[in-house]
This record gives sequence, structure tokens and C-alpha cells, in this order.
Amino acid sequence: MRPKRLWQGNLPGLLLAGGMALSPLPAPAAELEISLVETGTVLARIDLPDPPEWCVLWRHSVKGFEVSDCYEARDGHMVLVWSHLPDFAAGLDHIPGRGRQISDGQGGYIIEDIDEPVPGDAYVLRPGRMAVDHRIRAGATEISLSRMAEHQRVRVALIDDNGDD
Repeated sequence: MRPKRLWQGNLPGLLLAGGMALSPLPAPAAELEISLVETGTVLARIDLPDPPEWCVLWRHSVKGFEVSDCYEARDGHMVLVWSHLPDFAAGLDHIPGRGRQISDGQGGYIIEDIDEPVPGDAYVLRPGRMAVDHRIRAGATEISLSRMAEHQRVRVALIDDNGDD
């Protein structure tokens, strides 16, 4: 995941006159559901951290370096926020007008401020072989999509606090 922002998360409780404290409302529960497109079988559910953000990671099939696409849940919707691409290898490039490309300081680049809503708050991915190892990392949780469903179409969906996507 990218470095933390200077301010992040809920505001601390506020102390009012008379010593009464108000606590912020808890953030709505959010999770990702990974299911097989063909059968609808749920392979995994991942509770998202606070703030609700996660990355899809994989190793480039030719160069072997790790690529990441990182998302946030904003107002109950899935948004692609930034990507890290360590090289301009085959199939990896910045599309002008879609985010802002900056150096990662190690010869690669980060595309920030993509801020692209994902239609239907879900997308379909076909995880590659284990050498590529498509994974999802959310906080301290990391799962391998390739290990669960190599070469099968999986749906990655943001699930709201009511269990609906």
C-alpha cells in the first residue's frame, strides 16, 4: 500500500463543556467478495480495514516485478485510486488524462489521482498462473486469487454493510 496520508480515519471523540464526550459514528462495514463468475461460488470474503482500501497485486509475466492497482471504498462505491508500475514493460503504460504520473524514486512510476469509479462496484479478473500470482491485500490480509482460481474468471465485488453489492 502507498504511504499513509497525514490525516486518515475517523476524528477522535470531541470533549464538550461539562466533560461530555461525543464519539464519531463507526464507519459502515465494508468487505470484498471474490466469487467464480461461472457458478457464483463465493471463494473468499475480506473485511476491509479502516479506511476501506485494498490493492490487487501481481508479478509481471515477462519482467517478474510486482505491479499494484489500489482501490478505496468511497461512499459505498469502489474507486480505482492509484497504481504502481515499476517499469514501462509490455502492457504497462500511463494513459494521459487518467491520473498523474510521478516517479517512484526507484526507476518506476506511480499513477496517482486516478479516482475512477468502478462500474457496478465490481469487476471480473482472470488470475494468472502462480508465477504471476494475482493477489488481493487489504490491511494485514493477503489472499492469492491464482491459488484459488488459476485461469478462471473471478468477480471481485465491494459489499456494503447490508450484505448487498
